[in-house]
Amino acid sequence: MPKDWYEWHDLYNTEPKLQQRLEIVREYIAYSLNASPDGAIRIVSVCAGDGRDLLGTLQNHPRAKDVSARLVEINSNLVERGRATIESLGLAKQIEFINGDATLATNYVGAVPADIAIACGVLGHVAEKIELNRLINNLSFLSKKGAFFIWTRGHSDSISYSDNVRKILSASGFEEVNFKLTATGNMAVGIHRYLGENLPQPKEQQLFVFSGIPSKAR
Repeated sequence: MPKDWYEWHDLYNTEPKLQQRLEIVREYIAYSLNASPDGAIRIVSVCAGDGRDLLGTLQNHPRAKDVSARLVEINSNLVERGRATIESLGLAKQIEFINGDATLATNYVGAVPADIAIACGVLGHVAEKIELNRLINNLSFLSKKGAFFIWTRGHSDSISYSDNVRKILSASGFEEVNFKLTATGNMAVGIHRYLGENLPQPKEQQLFVFSGIPSKAR
């Protein structure tokens, strides 16, 4: 069992479900970049890990130079690895990695509202339904009208947890663009578009409570 999230990310080297999930997430990020209007594209990533989903997409994407992004991650080792990747891609002037608590609204001020919001590996670690609702409601702070929201959710014990996520998003002003399961069948990836209005102030300082431990992918 990984002792921390830095070790957990090494599972991408061996776990097919994570590899397949990452491939779909990158596909949806690329779609969002392609579908964005000409000009600047603002991106935020919640609990960003080492940023491999976004950074791996930008590596060969023709609109990489249009992107400004803020990635928020509390694990300093993952942030260090992500910053090294940003330097290697020549994107240091466009992308910032914040080593901080992704649940706090202050870590996004100045980078929102975004054109693309990413929350991968997050929703399965928001333990209670009330917390999931709170996080999704607070996406109106992170997202401008028309923004894309890319998310993941694991399935286990034959329970399709993503069904509940899709219902809450639909009820909260998000239109589904696409949805896929990995070939392993136990990881879901969705992309929605926010149809509501941006709220310049979050409903509360803490956007959600992250209760996960690095024992399993969710």
